[in-house]
Order: sequence, then structure tokens, then C-alpha cells
Amino acid sequence: MASGSPTSNDCDEVNSLVCLIKCADFAAVKHRDQRRKDQEQTPYINHPIGVARILATEGGVTDPVVLQAALLHDTVEDTDTTFEEIEKEFGKAVRDVVAEVTDDKGLPKAERKRLQIEHAPHKSHEAKLVKLADKLYNLRDLERCSPQGWTESRVQEYFQWASQVIRGLRGTNQGLERELDKLFKKRNVIVET
Repeated sequence: MASGSPTSNDCDEVNSLVCLIKCADFAAVKHRDQRRKDQEQTPYINHPIGVARILATEGGVTDPVVLQAALLHDTVEDTDTTFEEIEKEFGKAVRDVVAEVTDDKGLPKAERKRLQIEHAPHKSHEAKLVKLADKLYNLRDLERCSPQGWTESRVQEYFQWASQVIRGLRGTNQGLERELDKLFKKRNVIVET
């Protein structure tokens, strides 16, 4: 290829670093105007980068498809990105993982949360990894500070709900699950196995 930039079909082991940087750039552009709901209103892009970091450093994940999906996991759900765009830019394997972890925003929030619990055990191994790291990042963020407008009761409810999702992801990555269990224990959340 003349430009030296890998296409979606070239994102193999040799080009995985270039592909990860391409994904980070894509996600940064898509999330450029978004902020987290914390008091500091941190840039939203910190979240997908943090999810990928958790996978790589704490989960020992080196699979480029999983790490790319982590960087892109909220683009379809929270921006104008389409699954077709993800596939064109990053390939079908990345698209499929992103699709597995994307909620249908057309459904009411309570239904989306119920479906996350119901569908968790049936996700691919790759999607389960992204979900584990996503929940770990979000729970750590809640421990650090509550989002604007959230009561302590709402934070606790989120921890309870997240533990139900995690129950369906068990057996995927011992390191990430151990870190999640520490947070649940700190919050006195009983984890059913």
C-alpha cells in the first residue's frame, strides 16, 4: 500500500500497533465533544483508552482485535458511528466485538440493563473481556467520585447491577475478575457465582 497505512485487512500482529493508534485516533475524533459525568468532566476518550489499558496491563490481553474493540466500544452507542464504518475501517472481527458490547439505545434504559445481564453469559470470549474491563473502569470511576446528580444509593445500585452482569462473564479472565471482586467486597456487594 502506497501510504504505508494498514487497511482493515492488514491489522495483523505486524501492524497491530499502527492499528491501535488508528483506533485511538478514530475514537478520539468521534468522542471529541463528549465528557464523562464526573465532577471534573474529564474527556470521554479517557474511558475507552482506560478500558484498553486495563485489558493490556491488568488482564494480560495482547489480542489486537480485543484491544481495538475496547478503544471503539462506545463509538456506535454514543456517537454517529455505524457498524459499517467500523467494519470498513477496522475489519469484521473488530466490528463483531463492538456490536456484541453495544447497547441498543432505542430501548428504555431498564431494558438495556436487563439485557446486559441476560446476554452476558452468551457473549464471545473477546466481548466478555471488553465487558469485564469496561465494568472495572466504570466501578473504579464510581469509587473515585460519583457522577453529577448521583446519590450514594444510585452508586450502590449500579454496583449491585454490575455484579449481576459480571456473574455472566465469570471464567473469562481471572485477573480482571479478582479486581472486580475487590471492589464488590469493599462495597459489601454479595457476588453470586
